[in-house]
Amino acid sequence: MKQDFIERDLSVLWHPCTQMKDHESLPLIPIKSGKGVYIEDFDGNRYIDAISSWWVNLFGHCNPTINQAIREQIEQLEHVLLAGFSHEPVVSLSEQLVELTPPGLSRCFYADNGSSAIEVALKMSFHYWSNHGHPEKQRYISLSNSYHGETLGALSMGNVPLFTKTYGPLMLDTLVAPSPDCYHRDPGDTWEAHSRKMFIEMEALIEKHAHEVAAVIVEPLVQCAGTMRMYHPVYLSLLRAACDRYNIHLIADEVAVGFGRTGTLFACEQANITPDFMCLSKGLTAGYLPLSVTLTTDEVYSAFYDDYAKLNAFFHSHSYTGNPIACAVANASLGIFRDENIIEKNKQTAALMHELTQPIASHPHVAEVRQTGMMVAMEMVKDKATKTPYDWLERRGLKVYQHALENGVLLRPIGNVVYMVPPYVITEEQIKHVVNIASDGIDIATSA
Repeated sequence: MKQDFIERDLSVLWHPCTQMKDHESLPLIPIKSGKGVYIEDFDGNRYIDAISSWWVNLFGHCNPTINQAIREQIEQLEHVLLAGFSHEPVVSLSEQLVELTPPGLSRCFYADNGSSAIEVALKMSFHYWSNHGHPEKQRYISLSNSYHGETLGALSMGNVPLFTKTYGPLMLDTLVAPSPDCYHRDPGDTWEAHSRKMFIEMEALIEKHAHEVAAVIVEPLVQCAGTMRMYHPVYLSLLRAACDRYNIHLIADEVAVGFGRTGTLFACEQANITPDFMCLSKGLTAGYLPLSVTLTTDEVYSAFYDDYAKLNAFFHSHSYTGNPIACAVANASLGIFRDENIIEKNKQTAALMHELTQPIASHPHVAEVRQTGMMVAMEMVKDKATKTPYDWLERRGLKVYQHALENGVLLRPIGNVVYMVPPYVITEEQIKHVVNIASDGIDIATSA
């Protein structure tokens, strides 16, 4: 039955972020079910989902609280357009998000996924300036090594060549500031010192181009698809102040880092800042359903509030905007955060992850073990002293991936970076197992 399923799949599907020819030698893994931190294949093999199925799962697969919320909502209302209509789940969710996110974020605009949330923020920012008589403010500043999604506007904000190089002719002309990524800090520099130093170039870029820039967009604290590179919150504080001085919007892409991943509910909290736009998805629905939201301020909202004939409205929509079932899931997820004191529990889990992974830092082919909250990354290198990377064609990370699967763990390294972003329900014993397998996998991958 398993082989038949694989053949059916490969005859009709085109999988994401995959060179499909790999499946001639790298078997596809059909998953039959999931429970807690585990997913189970058709042969009964179970795998700890140590990457939360691309960073979306928060409270385990088939969580009973969330399952119940879906059952109740689906019997009430499955979907209705959000133009001219509304419903209880989306209003309740919006009220909670306005309460939980940084002060001043007071309006919620819904879409279907993280890329779409970024597109909303980019368009809103440009349109805001246009409505205020500044149509010349139509460029954006992003960070090197950044990733903001796959749709063309979001892709234009990204700076990882693997994703962007092919589509260069189609993309917006974005200004790029060097990343504050602390992996490249000078010997003796702290994360804070390096982040402050790297901000000098960002501020110079802002000052030079402020007249034509609508917004700066960043992933707060962790550049996830950019091999989990991390930086200090002070950079966000400096950036917020500079955007205020030069009259530029700040877009915080918290799609991957929001909802407790960095140790606080939202990463921006660690810098005590409020962005002009905050984009959320992934953990918003705890890994269940597509939903995203772009939060913004009353100041931005008021720039579009006008007589219809002036055509200042934000005419942007998605068919499933604010889907009631997805919103009900998000409400249930926020209820778990509240009722089970998740952020405090995560601090204990993060401390354990730190304790268990620190010995890997002494590995002769690991340049760094870095961590922000519930996100840990271990970077394999050819030469530790110089941080010389392995040739990407050697696919060292793939060897870790295969070893982990053979031992009941789903790890999906980004290039030569092995990382853990587990569901919050993972236990101490499960974490120990994941770390042991990751460590053994690194040994195997760097042994030749």
